[in-house]
Parts: sequence; C-alpha cells; structure tokens
Amino acid sequence: MTAFPHLFTPLALGSITAPNRIFMAPMTRSRARPDDLVTELHSRYYQQRATAGLIISEGVHPSADGKGYNRTPGLFTQAHATAWRQVTDAVAEADGQMVAQLMHCGRVGHAFNKAEGARFLAPSAIACKEEIFTEQGAQPMPVPEAMSLSDIKTVIADYVTSARLGIEAGFVGVELHCTSGYLPAQFLSTGTNQRTDEYGGSVENRLRFVLETLAALAEAIGSDRIGLRICPGNPFNDLHDDDPEETFAALLQALNTLGLAYVHAIRMPSVGFNSLALVRRHFNGVLIGNDSFTAEEADQMIASGQVDAVAFGRPFVANPDLPERFEQGAPLAKINFKTLYGGGAEGYTDYPSLSNS
Repeated sequence: MTAFPHLFTPLALGSITAPNRIFMAPMTRSRARPDDLVTELHSRYYQQRATAGLIISEGVHPSADGKGYNRTPGLFTQAHATAWRQVTDAVAEADGQMVAQLMHCGRVGHAFNKAEGARFLAPSAIACKEEIFTEQGAQPMPVPEAMSLSDIKTVIADYVTSARLGIEAGFVGVELHCTSGYLPAQFLSTGTNQRTDEYGGSVENRLRFVLETLAALAEAIGSDRIGLRICPGNPFNDLHDDDPEETFAALLQALNTLGLAYVHAIRMPSVGFNSLALVRRHFNGVLIGNDSFTAEEADQMIASGQVDAVAFGRPFVANPDLPERFEQGAPLAKINFKTLYGGGAEGYTDYPSLSNS
C-alpha cells in the first residue's frame, strides 16, 4: 500500500474525472516551432507524463497579440488545433488527459518574440519595468496600447475561439491564466489598471474583464470544463495591487455562481498571506494547490481538506513517471536547469523513467 493514499484517490472536477490527485502543472518550455506549432517532441514529452491525474499544458496564446515569449505554442488557428490533436491523442493513448492553459500576456513581451504587426495590449498604457528574453538577448518591454472597449470584446472573443479549438483538439478543458503579470492579472491590479471606465477603478470594475471572459468561455464550452489559475499578490512581471486580499476575495466570491471545474492557486508565502486558505474561505469549489509541495505535504493537505489536489511542476520535468515514484517511495531525479527552456530533446524527453533507468 502506498504511503500517500490520499494522492491516489479519484477526484471529480466539473465534467473532468481525475484518476489521481497528482497533477502536472503548466510550465513554459519554449520548444514550439517559429510558427507557434507544437511538434512530435511535444507529443512524446506529454505522453511520458500521462500518468498524472490531469496534465495542464504549458501556456498557449489565444491570438498573435497574446504571445509574449519566444518559442511558445499558439492555439488560435486550425493548424494549431491539428498539431495539438497529435499531442492529446498521444496522451490519451497512455490513458491520460490534458487541459489547455490559455495565456494572453498582454503588455508582457517584445516585438522580437511576436509575429510582425502583432499588438501589445493592456488595460492601461503602462510599460512593464522588466526585461524579457529574446533570441537577440534580454530586451526592455515596450509601452502597450490601452485597450479600447472594442479591443476588450475582441480579446474575449479570441479566448472563446481558442477554447473551442482546444476542445476540438482533444483537450478536456481549458484553464484561464490569471497570474504572473499577464493580461487578466493586469486588469485585476491597481498598478496596471488605471482605467476610468467600467473596467477600472473599483474592485467590481477591475474584476469585470476576468468575469466576462469566464462567462464567455462557459457559454462556449461549459463552465464544468473551465479552470482558473491565480496567485494573489504575485509581483512577477512588475505587477502590483494595493490590496490583493480584497481583490481576490471579491473575485473568488463571484466565481461561486459560475460553476467552474476548479481554481488552481499558487502559494507564495512572501506575499504575507496564505493564498490557499484565502481560496478555501471564499470559493466553494475544487482547489488545486501548487508550488514546492513534497508528496508527504500534498497527501497531508489533501487529507486535512486544505486542498483537493496538487499540481507539481519541476518534479514532473525530471520525473516523467512521478506518480509511480511517489507510490513506490522511489527517489526523485534532479532537474537540469540549463536545459529547461529551448533546445530539443535534451532536458525535455530524455529523463528516464524507473523502468528505463
């Protein structure tokens, strides 16, 4: 019998049933083609990790405008969906399942990383005061365009198109990326959203973009196929909110009427409060916890009801058979940080499983 029985019990997340509670977290790996297509390499990578109860894909941009980083995959054309279908079929052949994480980077990015003519859109024309990696080296980020009301409608429609293509491509659901300083988080935060219309100012107005996007996604593919990833107070990519606890308490309470499959929350003790406890206080649905969990801690927190499942990131990079290793109490392989981003099979699909080591 496994030492971590709670990790190996099934879990219902809306219309999704996970056979275990060891989920694979979304992780940018920067191995897409220049045309934003995934390849056979991605099929192997995700298939190797198909014993996860649920795989959350790396962030995929829902439009050319939404791309921020180089070599990240898209999901906004039929070609993208066809390429992703090869990945989800490979995962399904190994009895796994995936959701697609929709990641519009907003003001985060650089022209070197985008298609020609792609725009930089944000709630307000405030530049991110960080540099971003490009193949031409680290570059400062430009001042974005403040989105018009028409732009907001277009971006929400882009998310909907991407979600529909995702279901067509064999994903069992989608996750809206609402942290790390990307577009939805930019709307929520006082430091990046200085609008004076119905999308800015009060907490209720700053929530509007995220809630309208989730409602549109729910109408398109069903709320029981939708997750939301958050990390209240996360300062990544020059993000600041005057009162993240207030902002996210209001957001989480509003989610209770939507019937989402789950909320996926990253814990970050450095922000000064417990984000997982915040979610539990204000959200009535399934909670996936994330960041630096051991198997022991994950099992204990599931047992105590603090979370319902745990998404593991770096451990899944170096250990494609992570659930089996947890079940057997086997040691974990170490990650090679030098091969984390970019490149080919090295540091991507060449980590051995227990049966091949």
